[in-house]
Amino acid sequence: MQEQIRVPKLYLDLVNQIFEIEKKAAQIQESNSIQRNVNKLKEILENDFGGQSGGEPQGFIYYNPLGEDYNETRTDCEASIAGTRTDNLEIIEVIKPIIRYRKGGMNIIVQKAVVVVQSKTKS
Repeated sequence: MQEQIRVPKLYLDLVNQIFEIEKKAAQIQESNSIQRNVNKLKEILENDFGGQSGGEPQGFIYYNPLGEDYNETRTDCEASIAGTRTDNLEIIEVIKPIIRYRKGGMNIIVQKAVVVVQSKTKS
């Protein structure tokens, strides 16, 4: 069983905003300068946010599961199904990413992804 950790909502909001900026920057023609800033923010979140724990960095890691397969046994996502078919599902939109908190040897999900899924099978 995975250990529960309470993370302040402010931290999750911060990670979600960086994720949104990254998604929007990917749609801009000349996004490389913005992406550089996003990458620096991600590095701070992953390695410098919360200091060191036993000599190891601690912080937050977020993950975008866009394009991955989805089924009801997946525990890291909360999904809404687009369309009527429920077989052979794929994640077509990520509203919120999976956020993990890393401290020492632990790596715990503190936010499930909120996703939209759709069948890859044609009707």
